[in-house]
Amino acid sequence: MDDTICAIATTSGVGAISIIRVSGPKATFLVNQIFSGNDLTKSDSHTIHYGHIVHDSKTIDEVLIMLMKSPKTYTLEDTVEINCHGGINTTKKILEILLLIGCRLAEPGEFTKRAFLNGRINLLEAESVNDLIVSVTDASRTLAINNIDGLLTKKIRTIREKLVKLLANIEVNIDYPEYEDEVKITYNMLEENINFIKKELNTLLENSKNGRLIKEGINIAIIGKPNVGKSSILNTLLDEEKAIVTNIPGTTRDLVEGSITLNGVLINFVDTAGIRVTTDEVEKLGVDKSKKVATNADGIIFVINNNEAVSKEELDLLKSIKNKNLIIFVNKNDLESNLNLDDSFKNIIYGNTLSKDGLKELLDSIKTLFNLESIVNKDMSYLSNIRQIDLINKANLAIDSAKKGFIEQMPIDLIEIDIKNVWELLGELIGESYSEELVDNIFSNFCLGK
Repeated sequence: MDDTICAIATTSGVGAISIIRVSGPKATFLVNQIFSGNDLTKSDSHTIHYGHIVHDSKTIDEVLIMLMKSPKTYTLEDTVEINCHGGINTTKKILEILLLIGCRLAEPGEFTKRAFLNGRINLLEAESVNDLIVSVTDASRTLAINNIDGLLTKKIRTIREKLVKLLANIEVNIDYPEYEDEVKITYNMLEENINFIKKELNTLLENSKNGRLIKEGINIAIIGKPNVGKSSILNTLLDEEKAIVTNIPGTTRDLVEGSITLNGVLINFVDTAGIRVTTDEVEKLGVDKSKKVATNADGIIFVINNNEAVSKEELDLLKSIKNKNLIIFVNKNDLESNLNLDDSFKNIIYGNTLSKDGLKELLDSIKTLFNLESIVNKDMSYLSNIRQIDLINKANLAIDSAKKGFIEQMPIDLIEIDIKNVWELLGELIGESYSEELVDNIFSNFCLGK
């Protein structure tokens, strides 16, 4: 933290402008050594200065310097951003000079890591910074910016405040039982508080499913027997010739993937090999892979032909996935129907890829199936990564243990251990307590310059 660090903050390549960020106790002093404009050490914070980068009496580039002095900066340290021309050589040359005069090359995510360690943002907000950088849809961007703004942090802190009041009352009751003015902790009071906390944790866990869908996208497998039109449906949904389409059964032997954005959420379609019994070893591998994809997918579009009776093989497969997020798409509805589906199957859409009939209804069904209208909103703030969800799961187990304690009328000081564990786990979630190894691991996934 005593080092002054630097890194290129913009994407490498040819462009109009590149930005090199410098942060640390000597940021202003070091940049001032190679800047030919105003004396940065005597300039006001949050000002922009025109001049040149000069080294060994040679002009390197014409630049604008953005000067931001501690503490009103991203890292809470002195920060200088050099806006230079966006050529690869020019940008790297200025970076090399900064390293020569005393800066250290920043590690991935080190600027955000310093913002966290200096107390400007918490760990939950820091992770959301990276989520914002890598977001590919409007929904994932909104989720990230909401968490950066602290909406999720407020929910966590509300639970922790409830816990700390409960712990304080328990401590007083245990250590000073003679104090009659203090609230007397009873098993009924414990039950009321623990049930409230349990409800809040369950809500966080339930909403985390939405967070994963928004951040990673929804994976939908298109399955069915050979030659029912799976590849044509994929191509029509993507509006491009992604998969090869022929009249020969078994043309698709491996997975073909493509994505669209629906209501701001990424929908990842996977066209699979036609599922049937086959002696062809290559096709058999494709069939096995198709079944595995169907098992792991968030949703399934099961395609059948309108002009053919449903085979026993298809029926058995339909029954095995009936309880999943399933849409049955009856293709080739322009042909005479020979279907024999019973009334037990729901969410059936009829259409064909020639006239694109039923494709809009198919997309609307996906919206309904995953409740996209309600999970994507301006106020959404969901847990969205494994670390966060794992900590809430552990907190949930601890609160269950506390609940079991008051049901069995265990001593309150033993129940207190579980309650304190919940408080500590939620503290770890937002970074009130952390290990150095954890922090290093989180920020190693960031890009350089952020």
